[in-house]
Amino acid sequence: MSVNIIKEAGVAGSGGVSAEDLMRINQFSRRALSAEEVYTFCVRLCDNQVDRDYERFPVETLEELSGLFVGKCGVFDHKWSAREQVGRIYRTELVREEQTRTAAGDPCCYLKGWVYMLRTESNRDLIAEIEGGIKREVSVGCSVRRAVCSICGEDIHDRTRCPHEKGREYGGKLCWAELREATDAYEWSFVAVPAQKEAGVLKSLELQELARREPVLREKLERLEQEARAGRRYLEGLRRDVVRLGGLAEPALGAEILERIAARLEEGELQALKGAYEERLEGLYAPGVQLPQSAAVRMQDSRDDVFRI
Repeated sequence: MSVNIIKEAGVAGSGGVSAEDLMRINQFSRRALSAEEVYTFCVRLCDNQVDRDYERFPVETLEELSGLFVGKCGVFDHKWSAREQVGRIYRTELVREEQTRTAAGDPCCYLKGWVYMLRTESNRDLIAEIEGGIKREVSVGCSVRRAVCSICGEDIHDRTRCPHEKGREYGGKLCWAELREATDAYEWSFVAVPAQKEAGVLKSLELQELARREPVLREKLERLEQEARAGRRYLEGLRRDVVRLGGLAEPALGAEILERIAARLEEGELQALKGAYEERLEGLYAPGVQLPQSAAVRMQDSRDDVFRI
């Protein structure tokens, strides 16, 4: 099984065309291009930092992607169309930043790509926008086989094996997904604005592309995503209720164990467990009026008055 990934990156810089660059570029052209005919720049494709979607590419995956991205075209807004192609990656390199550490504790490294495009009349404005810093945001599309939980090492989408949620802490350790075993790199894309927080959520690129073409489908997809977010919030609230009630009904279990149990349960099971805890708590703490001891003593004394001589 493969999952598709879109990750935000950026333009890292530009430079001249060396003889080595030209040799690599001409491997992709049908005729030998001269240095005057091409424009080159660099992009930071992806790195091994934990991103805002609580996912990251480990170094091994970056190394796999390094070869897969060579020869891949750049487009606009992930629109897979020959008319949208603006450049091609002709070389990649894994850059290490030993002085910077990731959340996983290893040195930061990122995948750098060298891109060439033709100096044509139609590309003149785009080149000016790249040089002027207007076209800066880039995102990449790729596919990986597994998303592994940083806490337990299991597939984070397999709820029977992994009870953890990305972005939450367990025993003081943050949970994220390690994106492993890269299977393909589709393209890199200039985007008008940085990707939204959900941009890196694992989705089908084919579905996104179809939704862009069909406004009705796009509206339905947006509505479904809104409903999904609302559903996740509801389940999180239900899980918190179960943990709270379970802590009162079964304090010996402890919050961490109760959280692990609740994370594995679906909506119907959570509702049943919540009802059972509420019923048990009603039996443990029967409703009634509780009076201060002095008031209780006075009431007892007043009832005994009729027997006094």
